[in-house]
Amino acid sequence: MKLQIKYNKTVLREFQKRLAIRQKALPTLKNKEAALRAMVFETRRQLEEARTAYREVLGQTDAWKVLWNEFDFTLLEVLQVRVSHSKVAGILIPRLEAVETRQADFALTAFPDWFGDGVPQLQKVLEAVAQCRVQEDRLALLEAARKKATQKVNLYEKVQIPSLEAGIRQIKRYLEDEDNLSKAAQKLLKSKMQKMELP
Repeated sequence: MKLQIKYNKTVLREFQKRLAIRQKALPTLKNKEAALRAMVFETRRQLEEARTAYREVLGQTDAWKVLWNEFDFTLLEVLQVRVSHSKVAGILIPRLEAVETRQADFALTAFPDWFGDGVPQLQKVLEAVAQCRVQEDRLALLEAARKKATQKVNLYEKVQIPSLEAGIRQIKRYLEDEDNLSKAAQKLLKSKMQKMELP
């Protein structure tokens, strides 16, 4: 961070104020980063569980693999995937509420017998897919927020705070040197005045 340093008390106070703000915000940012890191870890675990559940549901339908070719997919319609949002560490993250579907009325005599079992199985697959997608979206949002928080912590810790501290030191040294020179000049002037007064 390149600072525009002017050697006066106004700039010194401004730098001190900016430094205090960053030092006060840094612990909060670190806590936010740690919370997001924990949420990313937990969401990865939940995503893996959702993927495992999806594979299990697909495994249950493997026995019917050949039969699915003749299944009429218009019998089950997805009406809405309800997702709610909750705020975690200042970020809105999605959570699957429900997958609303509508099953068309059909006569069991007009379709093969297994269609009655196929519709609920297809509904389970749809719910598992929706859960995986929501968890993937959630993970992407949390990882982006964690990355941004980490960048901000690093910016404060490694760039801005050290730059401001160095600028403050530089200004203080300059002002102290100027003050010392002024005092020395005053002493010299005083001693010259005293010498001139002595006859």
